[in-house]
Amino acid sequence: MVKPTLVVLAAGMGSRYGGLKQMDPVGPGGETLLDYNLHDAARAGFGRAVFVVRRAFVDAFREGPGARAARRLEVDYAFQSLEDLPPGFSPPEGRSKPWGTGQAVLAARAAVRGPFAVANADDYYGREAFEVLARALEAPQPAPGLPRRWYLVGYPLESTLSGHGTVSRGVCEVAPDGTLLGIREHLKVTPLPGGGARDLADGRAFRGDETVSLNLFGLTPEAFPGLESLFKDFLAGPDAARSEFFAPAALDALLRRGDAGMRVLRTRGPWFGVTYREDRERVAEGLARLVAAGEYPCPL
Repeated sequence: MVKPTLVVLAAGMGSRYGGLKQMDPVGPGGETLLDYNLHDAARAGFGRAVFVVRRAFVDAFREGPGARAARRLEVDYAFQSLEDLPPGFSPPEGRSKPWGTGQAVLAARAAVRGPFAVANADDYYGREAFEVLARALEAPQPAPGLPRRWYLVGYPLESTLSGHGTVSRGVCEVAPDGTLLGIREHLKVTPLPGGGARDLADGRAFRGDETVSLNLFGLTPEAFPGLESLFKDFLAGPDAARSEFFAPAALDALLRRGDAGMRVLRTRGPWFGVTYREDRERVAEGLARLVAAGEYPCPL
C-alpha cells in the first residue's frame, strides 16, 4: 500500500505577520510549526512530504524544514507562481502575487501519486489530526466511476481566532452523520467581547462552536481535474485580478456538483496559528506546555 503524501502549502508571504512565518522558530528548541506537523505526519504513517513554495525561497526550505523532514519522510518540492496558469491565460495587469491556496494545491499535482493530505505550513494541527487523517486516507475508496471519498479535519471556530486582528475561516455546514454539506469562506472574522464572533465583511454573527476548515484536507488525485476546471472559470471571471482562488471554496464547488463526498473528522487536540506577530507568544507557550507534558522531545 502506498503511504499517503502530505502536501504543505508554504508559498505565502505572511504580509500580516511581517515575514515568512513558516520559518519562524516558535518551539522551545527552535522548531517551526511546520517541523511539528511533519513530525506528527511521519509518526502517523505518512511517507512523503511535498512542499509548495515560491522558487525564491526554495533554498531556505531545503536547508531548514526540508532537511529536517528528510530524516523521516521522502521530500519533494513544487512551485507556486503567478505565471503557473492553464493554457490560454496570462496574468492580468496589476497582479503581483499568486492566486491563493486553490492554486497552491494544483501546483503539487505532478508530485502526487496517490491519496494525499493538504496542510498549511503556518498552522499547528496536533498529533491526533494526522492520525485520524492517515487512517481515513488508507481506507479503500469506492469503485471506479463512483464519487471519491474525501475528508476535512474540522476545528471549533472559537479556538481558531486571534485577539490581534481578523482571520479568514471556511465555516462548514455539517450533517448529523458528519457529512460535509458545504463550506463558506468568511474573510474578516473577529472574536466578540462577550463570546462568539462576527465577520466584519458581511456582518454575520457566530456562536463560536461552528466547525471551520483550516485547510487540513484528505484528498485523492481525482481532485486535480476538477480544481483545474474551476481555476479556469475563476480566471475567466471579473474578479481574477484582485481575488484569490481559495481551496475550501473550490472543494465546496466540487462537492456541490457531485464529484466527491467529504466527511468531517474531529479531534480533541489543540490548534495553534500565527496570523499576526502578536500571536507568537501564545503559540510558543502552548508548544512549551506540550513539550513539558511529554508530547514532543526537545529538541524535536
